[in-house]
Amino acid sequence: MTLLPLQGFAIGITADRRWAEQAELFERRGATVLHGPTIATQYLASDEALRRATELVIAGPPDYVVATTGIGVRAWFEAAQAWGVADRLLDALGSSRVVTRGPKATAAAQVAGLRVWSSPPSERLDDVVALLEAEGVSGRTVAFQHYGKRDEHAVALLAAAGADVVEVPVYRYRPPADGTRARALVDAVCDRHLDAVTFTSAPAVEHLVVAAGEVGRAGQLLHAFNEHDVVAACIGPVCAEAARAVGIDRPVAPALGRLGLLVRALTDVLQTRRRALCCGGVPVVVQGRAVTVNGVALGLTPGERAVLDVLLRHQGVVVSRTAMVRATGTGSTSAHALEATIARLRRHLGAAGPSIRAVRGRGYCLDADECEGARRP
Repeated sequence: MTLLPLQGFAIGITADRRWAEQAELFERRGATVLHGPTIATQYLASDEALRRATELVIAGPPDYVVATTGIGVRAWFEAAQAWGVADRLLDALGSSRVVTRGPKATAAAQVAGLRVWSSPPSERLDDVVALLEAEGVSGRTVAFQHYGKRDEHAVALLAAAGADVVEVPVYRYRPPADGTRARALVDAVCDRHLDAVTFTSAPAVEHLVVAAGEVGRAGQLLHAFNEHDVVAACIGPVCAEAARAVGIDRPVAPALGRLGLLVRALTDVLQTRRRALCCGGVPVVVQGRAVTVNGVALGLTPGERAVLDVLLRHQGVVVSRTAMVRATGTGSTSAHALEATIARLRRHLGAAGPSIRAVRGRGYCLDADECEGARRP
């Protein structure tokens, strides 16, 4: 059989919105998915602050509008529709210069009937603010749509430039009402049951670390990302910066914030961990938790797989019995139990089994060659 690109890999998803769509993209590629939402999106249609901001905008049309997210633009107009003022809101914003952060906000603004004046290619809010500062907003009104939390820094910069800022709080991120699944995701990362975790917003990263801290595992979580090669896959550069800010050293992110590009970037990273070996002339493929011999998938026990992983990491080098017991986390078992596990592993490997060689008085060695075109991590 030919393994799918992500077959054998397990991926955690922290998103609350569109998580099923993301899961389907990974599952089509063969991955198993664990959903542990670390945030919940709370819409503020019933919030008095949003109603007041909308009334201010309608009463005094702004010179500029900052649209930070597609969901924010859509939710704002949906709330206005529920209040019966959507047409008046559109009229008020019709003559405004609309600046968007990224293609999702641009598309949502256009669907709402707004003309987009500018959208910095970097998709960074700092560049949106810099654009307005360069334009000169002193004495002008700027309607600023917040994106899940109040961006005090951006508001302060605009105010310092002399703008009258009308803050539009459309939705906010909160911890999930039930944190059970978030804690299960934390445990799965710390216990190395996952190969990667995806983040589609900066707050999702921050809240995962908070959830880990609540159960005393924040240090273990960061250690898993930084030392045990659990991949932190972020939807874009801004999200990746948030990951680095909480202590994740090497987040993976595409240059532009797109879900499809995130899936592709993570697939590329995990594919580098695929091992295609020739063991005594027999093709063996190890991809995540999946192992095939001559194209036939094997069902290895956790102990057998742990032994195989140790031998793969030290391919061609003799590993002592003591070191192997320590590396496989079976320190309380006897050397006899290790020998029994290796015997079962050899049987499961079939014709490739003899490539696991016992070196008398020293330990075990995996005799294997990388197949042509294979990439060794």
